[in-house]
Amino acid sequence: MLSRIAESLFWIGRYVERADGTARILDVHLERLNHLPMEEQRSVAQELLAVMGARAQSEEFGLPELLNALAYDKQSATSIAGSLGAARENARRARETVSSGLWESLNTTYYGLNQHRKDVVGTYRFCNWVLERTAMVSGLADTTVSHDESWQFLVLGRSLERADMTARMLSTRDVLSAGMSWVNMLRCAGAYESFLRTRRAAFGDQHAAEFLLLDRLFPRSIVYALRDADECLAKLDPSAQRVGFINDARRIVGQARTFLEFHRTDDLMSELPEHMERVQKAVSQASDAISRKYFNQADELAWVGEVS
Repeated sequence: MLSRIAESLFWIGRYVERADGTARILDVHLERLNHLPMEEQRSVAQELLAVMGARAQSEEFGLPELLNALAYDKQSATSIAGSLGAARENARRARETVSSGLWESLNTTYYGLNQHRKDVVGTYRFCNWVLERTAMVSGLADTTVSHDESWQFLVLGRSLERADMTARMLSTRDVLSAGMSWVNMLRCAGAYESFLRTRRAAFGDQHAAEFLLLDRLFPRSIVYALRDADECLAKLDPSAQRVGFINDARRIVGQARTFLEFHRTDDLMSELPEHMERVQKAVSQASDAISRKYFNQADELAWVGEVS
């Protein structure tokens, strides 16, 4: 497969999942932000923006600026609109590989952004619309794209971004811990019913955190997402050796996953920020390693002239 096609598919997966995760985070925190005093609202908005990997441009940064930065700014890949636009652009570049259904879904979603501006539908309805559209895109990717290398790169990007976004979702609870229940956090991840069926009578902060972090059967848990990424990397590069791993990305993802699965603690809540930072760092490093291995071939192919 051409490296540019593989790279486009990888980033389609990442950008669609980023839009989905950002919509979930905004949806669960927006009501709480609306009821804060102005000064506290600005402080929390800036901290929440930092959790999402961006930085406020001024001390006057508040809720309107946060919504623009995370929802409506088409020029920023951090925002929902920017992520969906970037996903559509990558699908255009890989048009000969993506299915017609996937392309049309991304294209329709991109042009639908104009009908779902804040002044038209409001941020709540915008986030719900985004969740519906990203679910449709993911479903079409799974059912209309052959599960060959193309699909593996798309799922690899989606899985890494999902692990990162769930980690950020858990990190945001520290920002808005007052009045933010784990019930809302579970609903944010679409995990509430699955959690109740799994835990039944056992319910508490630590149980909810364990579910979103460590559950091996729930698709949005961090361990599940890292396992999916590991499986994709193994299928993309099935070569094996008797000692260690040649693939740096697989080593990074595997280390992060096994640390979480085998780490024992009596106080997960106090260690949660450290775990989230470790997951986000692992995702960033794995993404860089994937880019070096599969995408950045220009330097290797460049003609350097004859040796005199």
